[in-house]
Amino acid sequence: MHLHILGICGTFMGGLALLARELGHRVTGSDANVYPPMSTQLEAAGIALSQGYDAAHLQPAPDVVVVGNAMTRGVPAVEYMLDEGLPYVSGPQWLAEHLLGARHVLAVAGTHGKTTTASLLAWLLEDAGLEPGFLIGGVPGNFGQSARLGAGRYFVVEADEYDTAFFDKRSKFLHYRPRTLVINNLEFDHADIFDDLAAIQRQFHHLVRTVPGSGLILHPQGVGSIDEVLAMGCWTPRQSLALAGIGLDSPPPPQATLAASADWSTELLTPAGTEVRLSHQGRALGSWSWTQTGRHNVANALAAVAAAAHVGVAPEAAMASLARFKGVRRRMELRGEVAGVRLYDDFAHHPTAIATTLDGLRRSVGGARILAVLEPRSNTMRAGVHADTLAASLQDADLVFLFAPTDLGWDAAAVLAPLGERAMVLEDIEGLVAEIIAAAQPGDHLLVMSNGGFQGIHQRLLDALRDQV
Repeated sequence: MHLHILGICGTFMGGLALLARELGHRVTGSDANVYPPMSTQLEAAGIALSQGYDAAHLQPAPDVVVVGNAMTRGVPAVEYMLDEGLPYVSGPQWLAEHLLGARHVLAVAGTHGKTTTASLLAWLLEDAGLEPGFLIGGVPGNFGQSARLGAGRYFVVEADEYDTAFFDKRSKFLHYRPRTLVINNLEFDHADIFDDLAAIQRQFHHLVRTVPGSGLILHPQGVGSIDEVLAMGCWTPRQSLALAGIGLDSPPPPQATLAASADWSTELLTPAGTEVRLSHQGRALGSWSWTQTGRHNVANALAAVAAAAHVGVAPEAAMASLARFKGVRRRMELRGEVAGVRLYDDFAHHPTAIATTLDGLRRSVGGARILAVLEPRSNTMRAGVHADTLAASLQDADLVFLFAPTDLGWDAAAVLAPLGERAMVLEDIEGLVAEIIAAAQPGDHLLVMSNGGFQGIHQRLLDALRDQV
């Protein structure tokens, strides 16, 4: 079968392309934005890419066109596909019909942490010898690829709440039919397609409805937005998760109280969360040490350990595997160190994710300076939906550099005014790089946050630092 994928360089569609290729299909694709790591993965797999969405890319006609959710009416390739009556399907539907049906699906949903939790879970199953398949919106360091079929019964999928396609406005995750479901957290996001939190909660409840009674739902203890979803009706056993430990006692209610009543809990033994104790239903199971930092990553690990336990991985074995977890590209990925300045790349693009990422770095580096560089690129951020909470989310940074192109649509300087002289807003990349380099000092930690390529700013900064040496 020949599949042509429209929007192939998106994290989900790129992974789907790799899976289809591994199944033996011929795969081609089109995209308007090509950047690593996805583009390099596809090229390495021998998948031919076309720039843009020209109708000619569908000539001769493929057996089926797989349509990414970035496609809209009016796109030349979409209009040609419809006019010619070519068979077409959404990516999530193709995945469900051609791959997931025969597998035990472990899905990781939530506003934040899906990629890291899914990567952790796939690794725990892999290290236990279960050879899972997976489709993840990032590249786990232990695998070096975002998707694979695997040889075992299990398939781990990052379950995104974004809509499926222009002809199917349900959330993508409704196609996956998981038996093990993790709901990491839940808050308002994707303001371009959801009116409010209640609209997102409705989609999550649709997902809850698809989990069988023999399955398991894992969720954090005491999160009102998730409790409200489950209160709409739940027909599946569920287990709760909670964190406690150094720096986490923040009433109400105290985290220690939540942890004592949760099914699964962790206690941070170091401020950065590099040493962690695990308990199940009040019984201590042991502890692990690892290279990941931040309470958000401990929460991700806890969910992964609990989900792995549901398919038979002993928590003691899972803790040993965590010590060998290599992280995920673009999640606090160290891109380089030049002249004593360490540069990290992170996908954070929501105030909550920005705050937790900075908190993790602060806990790790102590009093060293942190320079935060932010591109408000997501549809929600560009709409200014989170403007009221953005400055507060950056409080852990010593200096903040925000890229605000002229078409941003909101007053970035006014939004960051509470940060005073610590914040700087620039409209062009060259000026941004120059200001950052002028401010950087040996011993600094430079954290770049964006859900896109950010015009290659990471390499520009490293090159500029080298030029100064």
